[in-house]
Amino acid sequence: MNQSEHKVATFAGGCFWCMVKPFDQQPGIISVISGYTGGQTENPTYQEVCSETTGHREAVQIEFDPTLFSYEKLLALFWNQIDPTDAGGQFFDRGESYKTAIYYHDQEQKEIALASKKKIDGSNRFNAPIVTDILEAKPFYPAETEHQDYYKKHPLRYNAYQKGSGRAAFIKRNELGGYKHDEKF
Repeated sequence: MNQSEHKVATFAGGCFWCMVKPFDQQPGIISVISGYTGGQTENPTYQEVCSETTGHREAVQIEFDPTLFSYEKLLALFWNQIDPTDAGGQFFDRGESYKTAIYYHDQEQKEIALASKKKIDGSNRFNAPIVTDILEAKPFYPAETEHQDYYKKHPLRYNAYQKGSGRAAFIKRNELGGYKHDEKF
């Protein structure tokens, strides 16, 4: 498959450090880039996004081969990495820049994302409504080099953060009730 047949998916799931590894380790994933999207500031810095003045959320942009790993599989994996009922951020990370969202790049992605949200909301998996936004993709700005592939560069700090933030325990607690990568929405 050539590069022109690759697709792009963009997800905000709280801290972007924690959103790279689950996708990066899947077949058909070409790249996972940490960055910022959804706001009004061009080329924001980490400090600017954390200041909550840019409107951006931390996000990952995934280039994938849909013949090896479908958009539906990406969504299933995304839903299993987040608490979609938390309107104030994710785990220890609070504020607009840590809120969850699915950014769709075309009408097909929008329809699949909306269907997946509806299915999650109706599943009784969570005791509160699903608040993850589904939004049209806006410009994506890669984060600074030190934020790329953080789990590979700093495995001890990454694992401590995953555990300390409560994300690792939440994922483990919810994985049996989660959706499988081959599930259709």
